[in-house]
Amino acid sequence: MSIFRADRKFERFEDVTPELLKKESVKLLLCDLDNTLRLHSEKEPADELQDWIQDCHGAGVKVVVISNNGRKKMMQKFCEPIDVPCVWWAKKPMSKKLTEAMDEYKIPPEHTVMLGDKWSTDVLAAKFAKVRAWKVEHRRDIV
Repeated sequence: MSIFRADRKFERFEDVTPELLKKESVKLLLCDLDNTLRLHSEKEPADELQDWIQDCHGAGVKVVVISNNGRKKMMQKFCEPIDVPCVWWAKKPMSKKLTEAMDEYKIPPEHTVMLGDKWSTDVLAAKFAKVRAWKVEHRRDIV
């Protein structure tokens, strides 16, 4: 298996359903932020993101945002209302922050997934951390 290939691909984060997470025994979902869960220009969480996070929590899945974005206050302001912890300046594709999240929540790699939009950061970080890499298409405005 290539380290450059995602284990699964989706159009949007909403396609990763609570039913799929349960079926795949996912307990920890590490998510990229910019262009994965939100458009880079969005300042507040969209309703569909809030609903999706609640559905994930309802399925027993801990969601953590792990981003290379270095704007701590902006990330906290975005993630707080949706009850999601965030890690900024993660320096992906290095896997240290992914591993730290698994250690903090005591969830092993076999029950962890990294969800992101870039193979050069998100997919590689997942492979280096020995977790599944799920890739979504780069989020765009719907016209």
